[in-house]
Amino acid sequence: MTGNTVTRADLAEAVFREVGLSRNESAKLVESVLGLITDSLAKGETVKISSFGSFSVRMKGQRIGRNPKTGEEVPILPRKVLVFRASHVLKDQINGEGRAQEASRPLGFSPVDDPAP
Repeated sequence: MTGNTVTRADLAEAVFREVGLSRNESAKLVESVLGLITDSLAKGETVKISSFGSFSVRMKGQRIGRNPKTGEEVPILPRKVLVFRASHVLKDQINGEGRAQEASRPLGFSPVDDPAP
């Protein structure tokens, strides 16, 4: 992974290493999954990824804001915003409260391959 940001290229590379698809097939798979998520959100659907979190689109109503420079009140128009709600599993893992075994699993690990009971 490059730096502190995971990119599309990093995801495609991980799929290439873990699954064994060609680099082109891996990139197409990542683009396909991201496209499906994007299309679903654009239609107003919620996207839930088990043990990761939920993405949804929420409508924010019109409100009055204030220009910090002039202090003038300005109307902020209604708009849609993307909301992500992390799962408890993800929150626990980020806070180091998840099981040590789960935290040490490599990217692409499948529970089916888990030798432990």
